[in-house]
Amino acid sequence: MTDAQQRSAAKQFAADWAGKGYEKGHSQTFWLALLSKVYGVAEPDKFITFEDQIMLDHTSFIDGFIPSTHVLIEQKGIGKDLNKPIKQSDGSLLTPFQQAKRYAAELPYSQRPRWIVTCNFAEFHVYDMERPTGEAEVIKLADLEKEYYRLQFLVDTGDENVRKEMEISLQAGELVGVLYDALLKQYKDPGDQETLKSLNMLCVRLVFCLYAEDAGIFGGHGMFHNYLQAHQSEARRALIDLFKVLDTKPEDRDPYMDDDLAAFPYVNGGLFANESIIIPRLDEAIVDLILNRASADFDWSAISPTIFGAVFESTLNPETRRAGGMHYTSIENIHKVIDPLFLDGLKEELETIKEITVDRTRDAKLRSFQMRLAGLTFLDPACGSGNPDGDLYLPAAAGKRGVVPVTARPNRLWRRRRVQSHPSVHRPVLRHRNKRLRRDRCQDRPVDCGKPDDEGDREHRAYVPGLPAAEILRQHRRRQRPAAGLGGYRVQV
Repeated sequence: MTDAQQRSAAKQFAADWAGKGYEKGHSQTFWLALLSKVYGVAEPDKFITFEDQIMLDHTSFIDGFIPSTHVLIEQKGIGKDLNKPIKQSDGSLLTPFQQAKRYAAELPYSQRPRWIVTCNFAEFHVYDMERPTGEAEVIKLADLEKEYYRLQFLVDTGDENVRKEMEISLQAGELVGVLYDALLKQYKDPGDQETLKSLNMLCVRLVFCLYAEDAGIFGGHGMFHNYLQAHQSEARRALIDLFKVLDTKPEDRDPYMDDDLAAFPYVNGGLFANESIIIPRLDEAIVDLILNRASADFDWSAISPTIFGAVFESTLNPETRRAGGMHYTSIENIHKVIDPLFLDGLKEELETIKEITVDRTRDAKLRSFQMRLAGLTFLDPACGSGNPDGDLYLPAAAGKRGVVPVTARPNRLWRRRRVQSHPSVHRPVLRHRNKRLRRDRCQDRPVDCGKPDDEGDREHRAYVPGLPAAEILRQHRRRQRPAAGLGGYRVQV
């Protein structure tokens, strides 16, 4: 549902319910219609429950509850003052919000609401239970056309997804931290800068391998685990050989290498290019840590690439992180900035174009939209390890994927001429390590297995430069793309 469609639906809903609202007879119809018509819930009767029994010193009933988003609803009839205490069956005087809070306190902990909504058909009073003493946010039915987005939390499960992702990332961070400490003890000079640089790179490579085997990037699930398990007695040499193979294209490899090595794909982007990094001996405890805790017992595919920064940064002590300004920015907070700034508008524009039924007109609009995407430029002058850059770049780049499948002639769209197909993300280089993290995170498609994302799109690359801030600003003023000799690099997509 596009923004325009949702506005129209909200306007119609408000008109349909203006001046109506009998608590017992209309409550369920009101909420089912709101969820289905305005917020696009396909089966609202399965999404919301009504009249759930709650035991106080007597039996009471919750007017409405949405389990997936943890919303508890206390409904009153039209004309009822939502701030005025109402006499309860036990003789107490409670406002609708106080009544709802009493119900919430009796629910199992896992079912307690994040949001409480009191409603009288003409107004919605919204209470965020993260701020239980805060004032209610009031949305009037008459203003729903303009303010429908303020009730989006009714159906938005994104917060739960982000929370789950963050929990997994914390577990991953702990694993990387344990692995980092164990590896550091194996180096002969733990305090040497080259040692620390090598250790950081080794951790990044190991995390990539763990992620790649779980996410299917390597092809077969558990490939890295099985390979290392088969070479436990010579684990150090096994890693050196694997890293070299991952950085070598199939046509350049030794045709007589072992089959278990030859099965790994080529990984572009230069992550495994530096063969001079120092890899220490791996004792039995480290090999067991990698094989069992880090590989067999943990699913890395559940981690979003945009939060790899937090995982990698966990290998640094607090002083180093503070000195380098390396602080993780949550996905939720990133999207609070980029969604209203540009992303919501782009998504709405694309959805509107996709609804055009005339192939020629739709294709022309899509080509124009894709070219406009390619011309977008973003500057992040304080990018740290690049979490905002990754979450900014990936969804904007994904706009191209939304364009190609809906064109009548996708091959012609991409073969007419070679063009830059993604936006440019400019950011100053603050630290060698930060640059590497940003580079790894922005690899939208890290492994080049010779399979294009879309038919006809085999060699398009986005230019993602790593330039000093002053040079970025000078080139931005001149409206020129940064030159390759200034420290830029390309990202395979």
